[in-house]
Amino acid sequence: MESIAIHTYLFLGFAGFFAGFVDSIAGGGGLISLPVLISAGFPPHLALGTNKLQGSFGTFTATLNYSRKHLVSFRETFQGIIFTAIGAGIGTVTIQHLSADFLNNIIPVLLLTVFLYILFFPQLGTKDSKAFLSHNTFYIIFGLTLGFYDGFFGPGAGSFWMMVFVIFMGINLKKATAHTKIMNFTSNIIALIFFIIGNNVMYTAGIIMGIGQMLGAYTGSNLVVLKGVKFIRVFFLAVIALTIIKMAVSVYL
Repeated sequence: MESIAIHTYLFLGFAGFFAGFVDSIAGGGGLISLPVLISAGFPPHLALGTNKLQGSFGTFTATLNYSRKHLVSFRETFQGIIFTAIGAGIGTVTIQHLSADFLNNIIPVLLLTVFLYILFFPQLGTKDSKAFLSHNTFYIIFGLTLGFYDGFFGPGAGSFWMMVFVIFMGINLKKATAHTKIMNFTSNIIALIFFIIGNNVMYTAGIIMGIGQMLGAYTGSNLVVLKGVKFIRVFFLAVIALTIIKMAVSVYL
């Protein structure tokens, strides 16, 4: 693609900050960053690859911050990292040979289901509860499926991870947010490797957005630690609602 103007780089940096901030709290940062890259003139596959580069900065920063605050354990999530990496690798190889357009029709429906579930069950995620699945079963199922989705397309993967952690593993929203960042970082890195192999990454734009991502993710993850579950729930519902509206408008109108 043609060279990018300086003001476009500045815009990408600000977009990266906002995406990192939102993603570190409620997931869904890719629903901000990916459309920004496409609107800047990036071809779809180059936009997806560059999005993984910049997203890796944010998810790494949030993961590191949550780990330092003792909200997540790498030993506890090791199986999830392995299966998420496998799923992401398969998904990234697949998307570089296929179109991702058909996913746009089902994602708004899935997100609407999540939104309604949280809205009508206000106690969900306020505290730890009984797990419905064992760690092995949980990470095999969702590591492969959500890892595949994040590698194949990505936007909204963090929101889905948060919900399955709360519903199937019985952990509260604060812990779910922290665990989600580890899974997101894993799938971002694996996907990024395959996009680099496929020559579908623009490094300058990705690094500039990545710096914004790091600042946004650090700010957002600190807010999660300070504010707690109720803040996450409100923010999460707002992000999902805006995501549903945005995707539904782009798909159905």
